[in-house]
Amino acid sequence: MSSESKRIYLVRHGEAAASWGQSADPGLSELGREQAQQAARDLQSCVDANATLISSPLQRAQQTAEPLALALGLDCRIDTRFREIPSPVPLEERQAWLRNFMTGQWSDQGEDLVAWRSGIQTALAELPAAAVVFTHFLVLNTIVGAVQDRDETLVFWPANASITELEWTPAGYRVVRLGEQMTSHIN
Repeated sequence: MSSESKRIYLVRHGEAAASWGQSADPGLSELGREQAQQAARDLQSCVDANATLISSPLQRAQQTAEPLALALGLDCRIDTRFREIPSPVPLEERQAWLRNFMTGQWSDQGEDLVAWRSGIQTALAELPAAAVVFTHFLVLNTIVGAVQDRDETLVFWPANASITELEWTPAGYRVVRLGEQMTSHIN
């Protein structure tokens, strides 16, 4: 990485039309679309047409990115490394597996999940000077946990369409601000 400072904005997708246990790739609900519009308005004062927009390949993240991409006249690049956590169980068992995972530590996770985490960290290191990444709850936790050198798999509860800001300096990444945190369960 260069020695200059850079700002990275991490946006959790808006509210999905279905829960994590109901659909592998739901789009946004009507509320989620409104949240995406609000996130775009909030981000327009922070980023400009020189920013790089990146999204998880999942519909809810791409649909959250659309309003900002349209407002700035930019394309949004897909990066599979910012995809939601891979679940090793069938769809109907995902919510129970997820609840268990979120009470764990990274040092206790298997090879596949550690590789997923490593891919996210590599993708983060490769980001350009000004980037907005549209991603998922546990991706945000993975990034913030790594930046803060924490072993917990869950370090905060980012709300739908919340914006977490990071800064890169020669000393490494630091969290400038965490996005708004949710008060209810994840979907």
